[in-house]
Amino acid sequence: MSSDRVRLYNTLTRRVEDFAPINEGEVRMYTCGPTVYDYAHIGNLRAYVFADVLRRTLEYAGYKVKQVMNITDVGHLQSDADEGEDKMTVALRREGKPLSTTAMREVADFYFAAFKEDLEKLNIESPEKFPFASDHIREEVALIQKLLEKGLAYKTGDAIYFDTKNFPGYGKLGGLQTDAESRVVNPEKRDPRDFALWKFNSELGYKASLGQGFPGWHIECSAMSMKYLGETFDIHTGGVDHIPIHHNNEIAQSEGATGKTFVKFWVHNAWLLVEENKMAKSAGSFFMLKDILGRGIDPLAFRFSLLMASYRSPVNFTWEALEGAASALKRLQRTYIGLGPAPRSAGKRELGEVSPEYQEEFRAHIFDDLDTPGALAAMWELLKDEKVSDADKKAILLDFDRVLGLGISEWQAEEIPEEVLRLAREREKARAEKDFEESDALRDKINALGYEVRDTDEGQRINKL
Repeated sequence: MSSDRVRLYNTLTRRVEDFAPINEGEVRMYTCGPTVYDYAHIGNLRAYVFADVLRRTLEYAGYKVKQVMNITDVGHLQSDADEGEDKMTVALRREGKPLSTTAMREVADFYFAAFKEDLEKLNIESPEKFPFASDHIREEVALIQKLLEKGLAYKTGDAIYFDTKNFPGYGKLGGLQTDAESRVVNPEKRDPRDFALWKFNSELGYKASLGQGFPGWHIECSAMSMKYLGETFDIHTGGVDHIPIHHNNEIAQSEGATGKTFVKFWVHNAWLLVEENKMAKSAGSFFMLKDILGRGIDPLAFRFSLLMASYRSPVNFTWEALEGAASALKRLQRTYIGLGPAPRSAGKRELGEVSPEYQEEFRAHIFDDLDTPGALAAMWELLKDEKVSDADKKAILLDFDRVLGLGISEWQAEEIPEEVLRLAREREKARAEKDFEESDALRDKINALGYEVRDTDEGQRINKL
């Protein structure tokens, strides 16, 4: 298995392909961001951990990545298929705020700040741009007008709709061309699959040449992604639930407007399940990052648990599984700290060298459609390898963490109590005098205080149990 080139599963072609960017050395990537009407749940957050691993992998491969993640603060109805109330309107009613675009933005800003805090807790690299849909009304209107001019959109009493029958190949993402799902029963629509580009609303909305109202959720993503990444860009990410409607709609309206291929690679993560069902606010079956923190579990244990599975495999969330991941992460942390002190300066040789053999094995996994379970297996294999020095192990782990994103460089040994240090000194003396019975007794006393002592070529290493 070669590690020279990144390979990704492309939902558009339904196969794993060699990835090559449109512009050499540069990757332009769009990530479907949150609708900021409430706190994100951990099912939502799986999509952003996955996109972060993808970004880190591309950077590890030597590419410069420009990532844009939209923030939806208007136009996303309760159903992806143009049904129900605007989610932001639901939030205004829930929080007792006036029905106004100003109040919508206040709610959006609050939940966006909370979302960014979640990203930081999960050590997710921040995209270069977080465009808000409400800040791009002009671009959204211009795109809709272009579709009207091309005969790809039509006006009804309640909205302007995209005419799917005039776009050959509608539903090609995921091979859904024959999807005859009836989405909204509206006698004015020409086809059940036609979707809203602009919804009229005389009481609450934005004044535009199209008439007062709101952009549809789908048009927002097309307008913002093309503004910041160009009419054709490299990668679009999102959850598998976006494939049937949202992402197929993005393709239709974008390619209909420009006549160009919209995105080269569509890469989707599978659901995070709870009790074998999709995690969703509407069903009341979800957990948030604050629930994990409330149990005293490091949020990075959740990230670690996701790395233990392929991004394309559904993961059933249980507290037992998360606690198992937290224990494994603590073991990794103790092992890393036990490899010796962090280097004080770049000029010292306390940090060793990255083994080409282990780096090649890691690359072979991570470049093979983000095989994070295989990458973690290579990491544990490294830690058991007695032929690799502790200093080199530290260097290799730090290299791997450029992709894994566990924040290993921040791991530092806790201050060891003086009583433990005293017993360790006595034990060291007993070993020097070959009094191994006393040495073992002192080890037991150290263990009873919650610490372990390990003998290395560089002397004793003490870690918290």
